[in-house]
Amino acid sequence: MHYRNLGRSGLKVSELSFGSWVTYGNQVDTVAARELMAAAWDAGVNFFDNAEIYARGGAEKIMGAALKELGWPRVKYVVSTKFYWGLGEGPNDKNTLNRKYLRHAIEGSLARLGLDYVDLVFCHRPDPATPIEETVWAMHQMIERGLVLYWGTSEWSADEIRAAWSIAERHSLHKPVMEQPQYNLLHRKRVEQEYARLYEDIGLGLTTWSPLASGLLTGKYRGGIPAGSRGAVESYAFLRPRLTDEKGNEIVGRLEPVAAELGCTMAQLALAWCLKNPRVSTVITGATRVAQVQENMLALDVIGRLTTEVLAHIDSIVGSHFD
Repeated sequence: MHYRNLGRSGLKVSELSFGSWVTYGNQVDTVAARELMAAAWDAGVNFFDNAEIYARGGAEKIMGAALKELGWPRVKYVVSTKFYWGLGEGPNDKNTLNRKYLRHAIEGSLARLGLDYVDLVFCHRPDPATPIEETVWAMHQMIERGLVLYWGTSEWSADEIRAAWSIAERHSLHKPVMEQPQYNLLHRKRVEQEYARLYEDIGLGLTTWSPLASGLLTGKYRGGIPAGSRGAVESYAFLRPRLTDEKGNEIVGRLEPVAAELGCTMAQLALAWCLKNPRVSTVITGATRVAQVQENMLALDVIGRLTTEVLAHIDSIVGSHFD
């Protein structure tokens, strides 16, 4: 495992990290989470991603219980959470990034995780109803209280990120350090085009999610939705149209010989392709079985095989079929 700086910060995160979206609280309980996290840890993973909304707080509780049982030194691992959707139904605890919500949200997450602080907090989506300046001040104060070390955004536009950074710069506040966007072979424009100037201008780091396009890029959905897969989870039925997309699965079929020639699986090829981008600080992986964790980690061995010629061939297969 190699470690990359999170953007321009001094924090180092493992190239591959481990996340809890979809799985924790739906497919994975505390016992399984402990085993999966231990397998990732043994491979060198030091960053574990979470969010308040995942399983409506359940994912944080499961991760917190697993961390307590694993007993790792706190300095050795990095934990994140994300805020926006909230867990309540009131005007100030749902779909907001206002100061009041954020104050209570961090306290709730820390209680569920059983931690004194979290390393990374993301504003999970932009909030057009709250001035960005209010959100920036709230995140700054969260850090000043010692509850968070770094803050960033997830799925914000380049203009919104730059506005937040500029406000922080103007008032000498803690600036957003990282963004968590979707990034994979079929979803590339935001990372490669929209954010292009932010990497040098403000030192933006990326903790990218969905490197396998929710599983599409593994090839397992070419024949439909298999039982026990992410696509079969009823609460994530909204993923099914994308997973069964005819053109996407056709591209996967054409990429499979490339993976075979490189001596790897489609999942490993997709992960290595994401890591080939030097702007990516870490790629968040997910799994429900220890064998999946171990298979994903082997993607690290594939990065060096992605020569300029191989990357060009992959681009020729994908063509313009990405968003």
